[in-house]
Parts: sequence; structure tokens; C-alpha cells
Amino acid sequence: MKTIFSPLHSRRHVKTELDGGLLIEPHEKPSRAETILARVKDQALGEVLPPEEFGLEPIKRVHTADYVAFLETCWDEWVAEGKPGEAIPAVWAGRGMRHRLPKDIDGRLGYYSFAAETSISDGTFEAACASANVALTAQRLVANGERAAFALCRPPGHHAHADLFGGYCFFNNAAIAAQAFRDQGYGRVAILDVDFHHGNGTQAIFYNRNDVLTISLHGDPDLVFPHFLGFEDETGEADGEGYNLNIVYPPNTPYSIWSQGLETACQRIAEFKPDALVIALGVDTFEEDPISFFKLTSDDYLTLGQRLEQLGLPTVFTMEGGYDVDAIGVNAVNVMQGFEGKT
Repeated sequence: MKTIFSPLHSRRHVKTELDGGLLIEPHEKPSRAETILARVKDQALGEVLPPEEFGLEPIKRVHTADYVAFLETCWDEWVAEGKPGEAIPAVWAGRGMRHRLPKDIDGRLGYYSFAAETSISDGTFEAACASANVALTAQRLVANGERAAFALCRPPGHHAHADLFGGYCFFNNAAIAAQAFRDQGYGRVAILDVDFHHGNGTQAIFYNRNDVLTISLHGDPDLVFPHFLGFEDETGEADGEGYNLNIVYPPNTPYSIWSQGLETACQRIAEFKPDALVIALGVDTFEEDPISFFKLTSDDYLTLGQRLEQLGLPTVFTMEGGYDVDAIGVNAVNVMQGFEGKT
């Protein structure tokens, strides 16, 4: 299996994340991607390719033009205002307030975000564009005949809405890849999100559509991020009614229980009969992940890959979460090896 990787991911190297009232070293850091890449090479998974350059138009098929323009300029505007630290949103339009775009950079950070843990610094936009190009290159490989490809995306993407960033995500790589399939004539596409956290951005982007099936297996949002989407009664609206499926789990869920939801998801995908599949691959379901509460083991990711292969679909994997850096490479590559029958 070919892996797509861009060293430009390292341009996003923020120093701060708001957690527990403190500014800490971010969980989402460059070593995540480097650890996975090292494992890809160590296991001889396949050729590692740089991404092609696609420009902003495929991104704007998913994200609004004003949001893209904001991300492109917000750091420069932050610096021009004389702000001493990294750009962190601190104010939002809450209940009873007007949802309008402010002129001030602090106000616009809040307008285009939904959470305060995701800092922005120099290089964030460049890294986010490179991550989207990684996903689009993997999608092109699959569209040109590869059975599957691994988009080693960083920053991740599944929390990004059409016009909101948060959860370490800026451009929704899985959604961009799925839309690219649709724009190239694929009638139906399925997105299966196996990250510990709900793929709220992906759900929101396709919630009114019946050409892209979205399924997410994740921790109970009553207990964990993103809290305000991801419940099982969210099934789609308008034309999208019945085309969104959320499968929610409590703390300490092992693979034996988690896999029951995976089987439900796979059956739903088979019924949908998509022409292509995008896997939003998070391995923060791992038993030792520092910000999650599932109990999957490294061997379980081999089994996951085997089950995904049985769907028999052209498949793009986009890398999402996973924060136990020592194990993230083993777990992510195990999925690919399971998919390819290398156990």
C-alpha cells in the first residue's frame, strides 16, 4: 500500500494547548506523524510518496471561501495586532447573542472556531493545505486504480466543519477526499470514522445529503469532546435523513464490544453500496491513549484492517487522532497490514 506524506506537516508546531485551565504542550504534535512514518518504513508497508499540489479549489468544495481566506491570513493579522502569544479563540457567540462576523481578530477567531484547545501559529495554514493535498493525492491514486492508499495527514481533519476549526482540525481531509470522489463521477461514497472522538465536522458537512453516508463509532459525547454532536438520534436531515449513523460507547469499551458496532457499520455500508470508501482513521481508541477511554489493543487494529478489507471497496485511509506517541505507529500501520492480509 502506498503512503502519502508531506514534511510540511511540521510547519504546524504550536507550543500551547489549553487543557485543565493550563497551557500545556499539545497532544497533537509533529512527532505523531514522524513516528507513523518511521513504522511505515520499518515494516516496508510500501512506497512513500509526496503529495501533489491541488490548490484551494478542492478544499473549497467542502469549506466556505471566507473560512479558507480567514485561515490563510489570521496569523498575520494576529501578529499585526501585536499579540504576544499563539492565537487562541477566547470568545464565542453564545445563546442570545448575534452570529455575525466581527472585524477584530479575536472576534473572528471565535466566529470560525468551536473550541479553545486549538492554537494557531505561523505555518498552520501551510500545514493544513499540505494535509489536504496528502488526502487528495491518496484519493487520486485510488481513483486511478489502486485498491487502497494511506494518507498520512497531519494536522487531522474530522472535527473541522465547513466554516469552523477545532479539535486540532482545520480542513476536513476525509470530507475533501469523499467530495473529490463525487466530483469525479463516483455516485455514492461512504465515510467510516473509527477515531475515539465523534467526527462532528464530517457529519455536519454531509448531514443534508444522501450521496455520502457518514458513520462514526466514538465515545459518549455526554462525557467527552466534542460534547455537542455525536448522539445516536442524529440520523440526518432533509435528503440526508437516514444517511448518518452514530454508534456511541461508554468508558472502558474493549474491542469485543466495539467490534459489534463496527459490524453494524460494515453492514450499513454494504447496504448503501458505495463506489468508494474513506476511513477516518484514529487510533486514539488504544488502551493507553492519554486523552481517551477505550481499551483496544495493538492486535485489535490488525483485526480492524482485516474487516475493512472484506468490504471490497476502493479505500482511502486519512490519518486522524492517536496520542500515545510510542504506540501510534504500530497501531496505525497494523490497520494497513491487516487490510493487506499481513498479520
